[in-house]
Amino acid sequence: MRFPPIMRNLKRGPQVVLPKDFGMVAAFTGIGKKSVVVDAGTGSGFLAIALGNIAKNVVTYERREEFAKLAERNIKASGLRNVKIKRKDIFKGISERDLDLVTLDFADSEKVVKHAKKALKEGGYVVGFLPNMEQVRDFVRELEKNKFSEVFTMECITREILVRETGMRPENMGLMHTVYLTFGRK
Repeated sequence: MRFPPIMRNLKRGPQVVLPKDFGMVAAFTGIGKKSVVVDAGTGSGFLAIALGNIAKNVVTYERREEFAKLAERNIKASGLRNVKIKRKDIFKGISERDLDLVTLDFADSEKVVKHAKKALKEGGYVVGFLPNMEQVRDFVRELEKNKFSEVFTMECITREILVRETGMRPENMGLMHTVYLTFGRK
């Protein structure tokens, strides 16, 4: 897997969000240098770092101390100063307000959709990183219950192309399913 330079020397612990999936989030939500973001389910911190590389500020919630410590080291190694870890259980609420984006990457994330709605500004997005279809179904139901609009789910599959003198063709293998991305707009 290819990572951008800011992530090449980071330590991996729990499952990480890959550039292909982060790229879809950035593209479809339109976050940029003025955006304020909450990321939840920090893990190794890869998504928080990717978000911090383009957003104004990122607060990332992690309740497991061993993951928070690893993510803290990775954030420091990235050189970013606009990404902060909050050791807090996101299921108890989000204290930040007027957010442009909330990303949720953990089991039972549909239970946090109501908190994301309160924290988002009008037009802001919540995105669930969901490994299986049953989670997508539950997440979408919760988005609909909370009156989110523009609800959609996608999957990003990538495959590199071999470029050779004898001819060009796709690689035999690619990076297939990692997560389903489910979007909702307030």
